[in-house]
Amino acid sequence: MQHNVLILDFGSQYTQLIARRVRELNIFCEIFPYNHFPSDLSSYKAVILGGSPFSVRAEDAPHPDLSQIRGKLPMLGVCYGAQYLAHFSGGEVAASNTREYGRANLSYIKENEVFFNGVSENSQVWMSHSDSIKALPTNAVKLASTHDVEFAAYKIEGETTYAIQYHPEVFHSTDGSKMLENFLVNIAEVPQNFTPNAFVEEMVAELKEKLGDDKVVLGLSGGVDSTVAAVLLHQAIGKNLYCIFVNNGLLRKNEFQNVLDQYKGMGLNVKGVDAGDRFLGELAGISDPETKRKTIGRVFIEVFDDESHLIEDVKWLAQGTIYPDVIESVSVKGPSATIKSHHNVGGLPDYMKLKIVEPLRMLFKDEVRRVGATLGIDPELLGRHPFPGPGLSIRILGDITPEKVQILQDVDAVFIDGLKSWGLYDKVWQAGAILLPVNSVGVMGDERTYEKVVALRAVESTDGMTADWVHLPYDFLMKVSNDIINKVKGVNRVVYDISSKPPATIEWE
Repeated sequence: MQHNVLILDFGSQYTQLIARRVRELNIFCEIFPYNHFPSDLSSYKAVILGGSPFSVRAEDAPHPDLSQIRGKLPMLGVCYGAQYLAHFSGGEVAASNTREYGRANLSYIKENEVFFNGVSENSQVWMSHSDSIKALPTNAVKLASTHDVEFAAYKIEGETTYAIQYHPEVFHSTDGSKMLENFLVNIAEVPQNFTPNAFVEEMVAELKEKLGDDKVVLGLSGGVDSTVAAVLLHQAIGKNLYCIFVNNGLLRKNEFQNVLDQYKGMGLNVKGVDAGDRFLGELAGISDPETKRKTIGRVFIEVFDDESHLIEDVKWLAQGTIYPDVIESVSVKGPSATIKSHHNVGGLPDYMKLKIVEPLRMLFKDEVRRVGATLGIDPELLGRHPFPGPGLSIRILGDITPEKVQILQDVDAVFIDGLKSWGLYDKVWQAGAILLPVNSVGVMGDERTYEKVVALRAVESTDGMTADWVHLPYDFLMKVSNDIINKVKGVNRVVYDISSKPPATIEWE
């Protein structure tokens, strides 16, 4: 895979959006922490410096070594990146009189400037900073202004370095994608060759070379990621791929058998392993979310270790890890903080002598679906909502018991079946139910009840990095709430989660 574009992360909430916009241009890009990026930059065609919650004037501000980039590769500084280039290159950055946050409009654009081809004056941009550039760096030329910001954009003569104080990646910057295209395609001349067909062709070739005649074991979940990973691997190594679907006791209602049936006819070698009792036994009494995730990850690996010993000479474990898993599991000073650990990120213990192969590691969820379509996978399967690796364990707040799992499975089934019957399932990116660790007073018949509360969650998103709650019809919510309370013993109250990501996450744990 050609690297093409390197994005340096300084901790901005928008860094992943920059990557999304670049990928939409059919250009491959990667995000690295500002203080830990590749030493070999020979395969990169351009670099983007992202935003940051820090001020460049602060003592603990991120301070990258750009000696291998500056003047050698086309570079675009965004917000903090623009201020960083100014502050440390002969310019001046000072605190703004008022915080410049929100919509602004370009009031001046330098004529005949390639960066602004196709962008008209008064174009709306999105500002998000408390500092402002008061003087340009050495050899810099002003390219654009807003009514409040004189140096909204500039370039440095003698090198292919551009800088903007606004965020082109967010929806509110109406011509933001055009500006990124102008910089990457027209100025940096980065090839637009990152397409699903190209990815499949390159990845299958890469897998053939990496794996050779080795045997690979893969954990199937029935979800999009593991399915696409399996089909890619199957194209590369055929019969040497051994798929195992583990029932961890925390799947959706009847999902274990349904998933096994789903894979019939796909040509995959799939074995089902029912280890529900083993997982639930290990989880007994554990309430902490991270401990639950790590326990499930450990037992999952133990089950795979047991099963892999039944297959002679297995050398690799394949996983359906995707890019948001990788990003959310990285934590360094400054860049995006660790939100949660992912059970399929971080390697294997030494005792399990398997190497890891992750064919989807660099793809966002929507890209995985497009690759799956290219591979000819059933659209119904590709349209399945994401489901967390730890399963219902992170939708049961508090400790886990078989009784709680049964309640949540029944509630979830009513909710998901309802979405499908009302024609709402495909309008939602992800949906599920959460069992809360509280009881509430209710009345059924003439008797007082004191039973469980469940929350319903439905969000719309592109790749899970950000998400908005879905405005489901009141009539639907009324019907599904009534069905849950009437059909699921032990539940007497249903609430609907109307928080978005950020600040909330999609899952509750």
